[in-house]
Amino acid sequence: MTDEHPPMEAAVYGDGSITYPPHPRGPDGSEAESTIDLSDYNAEIITWTTSTATPPGVRAPNHLAIVEFDVDGEPVRAIGQLTTDDVAIGDRVEAVYVNELRDPDAGIREPESQAWDGYRLRPVDDK
Repeated sequence: MTDEHPPMEAAVYGDGSITYPPHPRGPDGSEAESTIDLSDYNAEIITWTTSTATPPGVRAPNHLAIVEFDVDGEPVRAIGQLTTDDVAIGDRVEAVYVNELRDPDAGIREPESQAWDGYRLRPVDDK
């Protein structure tokens, strides 16, 4: 964890597999041995879409992507909000921390009952 924000934490298991979000058990049934911060890596867009019917407090339209991080040869897939709809399959993205992924006052839960921060995926200019 940095002083600025929490990590985009993924679990690393004894067989070398990595899951995001972390799970108590890996694909082979083993417990996690360590964690890594996926925000230290770039990812590739596998597919993406735009949702126009979003839950209360979530921006509309909401652009979402399934991405794949390459962590030293081990693929790690994640889903997340995009910062823009100006993307294409195969584009590179980076995870950027945001304080509010949704408006805490728009939901039915008490704002203090859950975290509202997280990561969005922003295109990386590799050109």
